[in-house]
Amino acid sequence: MRKAVILISGANGEIGHGLIRSLSEKGGLPIVTLDIDQLDSSLNSTVQDAIIGNILDRNLLQRLNAEFEISAIYHLAAVLSKRAEFSPMTAHDVNVGGTINMLDLAMEQATSRGKTVKFFFPSSIAVYGMGSGENKGNAGSITEDDFRSPETMYGCNKLYCENLGIYFSNHYKRLSAESSAGLIDFRAIRFPGLISAVTRPTGGTTDYGPEMIHAAAQSQPYVCFVRETTSLPFMTMPDAIRAIVKLMDSPPDSLSRSVYHIMAFSAAALQFKEKILSYFPEAEINFLVNDKRQSIVDSWPAEVDDSPARQDWGWKPKHDLDSAFDDYIIPEIRRRYAE
Repeated sequence: MRKAVILISGANGEIGHGLIRSLSEKGGLPIVTLDIDQLDSSLNSTVQDAIIGNILDRNLLQRLNAEFEISAIYHLAAVLSKRAEFSPMTAHDVNVGGTINMLDLAMEQATSRGKTVKFFFPSSIAVYGMGSGENKGNAGSITEDDFRSPETMYGCNKLYCENLGIYFSNHYKRLSAESSAGLIDFRAIRFPGLISAVTRPTGGTTDYGPEMIHAAAQSQPYVCFVRETTSLPFMTMPDAIRAIVKLMDSPPDSLSRSVYHIMAFSAAALQFKEKILSYFPEAEINFLVNDKRQSIVDSWPAEVDDSPARQDWGWKPKHDLDSAFDDYIIPEIRRRYAE
């Protein structure tokens, strides 16, 4: 008998830490994790198996397929935006090839069991391409179907993988005698910049905000690579985890689309600096624009219209900019560095 589990790939990343804890506290099926690195030891008690391996290793995935009965996959493994621009072919191999492998695993599981497998995919505002800072300033709050012309390898990967997920869900092998539609229930969230007070930023282009905060808490100087006026949508990591769980718990007939974008607040880089200085007055934060990275940020929206998520599955952030700092970031980050 195969063991019934849920599978989380890329479990050692920023989202993985929070998601494992949330799903463990919620209860339900045991959790199996897959990551190229050993799982953080603080999470060992919350999972059934922590497997070290690569999502590109199809032999490994076949062993997982044989050993486990997987009802849901949370596919978090990815090469993030900064590294993807330095190594675009590696990013494509991992982000696209790895996602196809995980979708194929989900399809094998669903086909053999005759039951739907839920599949969560974390997408990104990097799928958008505003063209210029002027377009960004004039666009206002955009919908999921606007400006889908990514200018980065990471954005291209994410947009393609969204479409792959929809294909596997609705059109897989559509010329075959038997329809596979509905065997995978693919759901994705295009996340804005995510702020975690618990884990360090790991190479995202939106990480200048979190990087400022962590540097200030450690009394380290920080040089921000975007203009003071640069605005992006953000949310706290706890809100992101709540959104994943809420979307995945929603009944299929309540969802009008497979891919949603969400946000909690929009903030300029200077607003981050001012908020941080109100808590760490001695913090040294300066701005030195990196034109190449600035052009990437300028291609992403300042705000998104997340009304479909609010209407379909009751999305509502807990934190705005002020409460994010007051109730989450500052208490948690002071606790982290005091330890």
